[in-house]
Amino acid sequence: MTAAPAAPGPSGDLPSGHALIPEDAQDIVLFDGSCGFCDASVQWLLDKDRPGVLRFAPLQGPSCAALRAAGAPIPSDMDTVVLLTRAPSGWRAHLRSDAAVEICARLPAPWRHLAALRWVPRPLRDLGYRAVAAVRYRIWGRVDACRLPAPDEAARFLP
Repeated sequence: MTAAPAAPGPSGDLPSGHALIPEDAQDIVLFDGSCGFCDASVQWLLDKDRPGVLRFAPLQGPSCAALRAAGAPIPSDMDTVVLLTRAPSGWRAHLRSDAAVEICARLPAPWRHLAALRWVPRPLRDLGYRAVAAVRYRIWGRVDACRLPAPDEAARFLP
């Protein structure tokens, strides 16, 4: 489900000079910071996203809280991955399977071809997404700490 853009702040999205969200951040993946599957997915994305177009932030972190306070359309529940994309009118949120498809579209080939899944009806895609989400903690567990990012990856993480 793609939400409407957030109401823009004075600079078009977050307040001018907001320290947590860099001005050049266009695509931010918000993930559950305590989920083993989410952690593994972020590590996979770091490996595949060689151009470095994606930024990452935990749903439980201060960057997510700042984005929410600024009106970004981030759901209050923590059961889904969110891809925030910056638009001239504010942030757009892509949720569940829409987020996965949009994330794939931003990866280099051959991974971007997975975005063709957007042609599968959303209810079917979301059914698969929810099935994985329902068992993710039982299969992949919870993480207390994530791997420290390499120096070249560190700038892609928001607090």
